Amino acid sequence: MCGLTGFIDFSRGTDAATLTQRTEAMAEAIRHRGPDDDGAWVDAEAGVALGFRRLSIIDLTAQGHQPMRSASGRHVIVFNGEVYNFLELRQELEGRGVGFKGDSDTEVILEAIEAWGLEAAVGRFVGMFAIALWDRKQRSLHLIRDRLGVKPLFWGRQGNLLLFGSELKALRAHPGWTPKLNRDALAAYFRHAYVPAPFSIYAGIEKLLPGTIVSIGPDGDASTTTYWSLAEVRNTNKKSPFQGSDDEAADELDRLVRESVDLRMVSDVPLGAFLSGGIDSSTVVAVMQALSPRPVKTFTIGFEDAAFNEAESAQRIAAHLGTDHTELYVRSAEAQSIIPRLPDIYDEPFADSSQIPTTLVSQLARKDVTVSLSGDGGDELFGGYDRYLQGRSLWRRLQAVPAPLRPLVAAAFKAIPVSAWNALFAILPAALTPGQKGDTMHWLAGNMTSGNFDALFRRLVSTWNDPEILVPGANEAVSLFWAEGTAKEVILERMMYLDSVTYLPDDIMAKLDRASMAFGLEAREPLLDHRIVDFAWALPENMKFRGGNGKWLLRKVLRRYVPGDLTDGPKQGFSVPIGDWLRGPLRDWAEDLLSEQRLSDDGLLDPAVVRHTWQRLLAGHTGTDARIWTVLMAQAWRERWGG
Repeated sequence: MCGLTGFIDFSRGTDAATLTQRTEAMAEAIRHRGPDDDGAWVDAEAGVALGFRRLSIIDLTAQGHQPMRSASGRHVIVFNGEVYNFLELRQELEGRGVGFKGDSDTEVILEAIEAWGLEAAVGRFVGMFAIALWDRKQRSLHLIRDRLGVKPLFWGRQGNLLLFGSELKALRAHPGWTPKLNRDALAAYFRHAYVPAPFSIYAGIEKLLPGTIVSIGPDGDASTTTYWSLAEVRNTNKKSPFQGSDDEAADELDRLVRESVDLRMVSDVPLGAFLSGGIDSSTVVAVMQALSPRPVKTFTIGFEDAAFNEAESAQRIAAHLGTDHTELYVRSAEAQSIIPRLPDIYDEPFADSSQIPTTLVSQLARKDVTVSLSGDGGDELFGGYDRYLQGRSLWRRLQAVPAPLRPLVAAAFKAIPVSAWNALFAILPAALTPGQKGDTMHWLAGNMTSGNFDALFRRLVSTWNDPEILVPGANEAVSLFWAEGTAKEVILERMMYLDSVTYLPDDIMAKLDRASMAFGLEAREPLLDHRIVDFAWALPENMKFRGGNGKWLLRKVLRRYVPGDLTDGPKQGFSVPIGDWLRGPLRDWAEDLLSEQRLSDDGLLDPAVVRHTWQRLLAGHTGTDARIWTVLMAQAWRERWGG
């Protein structure tokens, strides 16, 4: 795990010393990603500069130093991540007569590309990676991102410059950087609470899409190759689904998870795991412990508020498995103290509030280990989110109302104020009323306007349903999230697919990468091995959803290691009471960022919309917590970086 950066200056008039100084400054901006070593390589004639910060994980010697040149001298690489099957690939290459100087996976990557060609080699890599590869013979730059988007890579043109890096901080450090806020991407941010790929918050700068290679030739023209596609995996497995029994499916998933975890336990530095007590992380830790000759180090953050505390569940799992467990109970004030650091850590607007505990548990783990495994990906692959079954149920209920009547019913529901709904429900037994009463009825009214399931799903996952009212003059950027489905698509499958190509890389992976790398911690995700992904998409629906719950097969595998009564509790999620904090100890901070005068002076957001939503939050209305958090994170980001 490291940080990479660099640029091509197509004016080709800059001397080697200046190129070196500039790329070193870019690499220094992401020192936190690699505190152990740094390097730069330039080709002044081509205007190319590559910069690197190293977090030493495999081969701690100077033989793992980057930028690294291939044995032939043709290719130069900077590489962030891990190729876990590098020993297997190395053995095959050695059988072809290839020699190696050191023991790093970086050297194997280079020689694999030289032996098999770029696309063929990348297709054989098992791992997480972002790569910048300079071909000295073809005078071309190749930017490569792993299949699931675990590792980040930003890139884009600004005049005569092509800039790239693991984080936007690196691009900002170049003196030719001319940032321009992308208002359309900002509108998309307010829908999702993250900026969806391929967009970034800046015009002209993109996130490289997962599973793709962008090649930039000597004339500056760029071409894109997709070497892996979840859509293709999905379509292929529809034609040849898994045909075995329940037990055979569990055997195969168990085998795949064990192989994946085993590969990700290879490290020359101390290793551990995040343990929340949920199905996913418990499965990963259980397999780790089964494979380890000594107690695995596990880490959990706890909260005093029982509604947000998973530490007790994690402690029970750890005790059963016999791990070397560390838990830290964090008071609200301690959790809130991390908030001022968030704009620095994420360096574009990002507002998934679970970023707070993720940052805290990363900070905790880094005190004892340099690598930590996590359970991310299980929800998207095996159907763990509550919204999947709830969304299907809601759509079926809406379809029971004739389409011409839905707008009329919605209007009738909306015509009754929230306060009136609350008063009406107050006279009924609580068991017969919806959870949030009037707010729920208005939410249902909005859902009734959905003309198809895609429109309903957008409402279910959107923080702001109409973000353009918040960002006047913006036309919301259209990402993969807006790809139209077909009437024949299976609803549960549709939701899982959309989450896997949008929410997973752009929220879950971005959150984990930035939070862990802020402390020089490498996070690894065994459940996102592409071979597990392939197997999961071949499974029939009833092996994911059964008995009113998702993740049926993953639960079945986990029960081979942990009794069901330790893991069958309700899913809490890695969340914090952000609304209570904003109404309480964070109110002054929020009021300052949300002041009407400040919003008017900025001229970016509609002050009336923001202030109305803020007042609703203060009055206790649900659904406003996440909306206001997106505004606060955008405002805090602008305060730090200038927008």
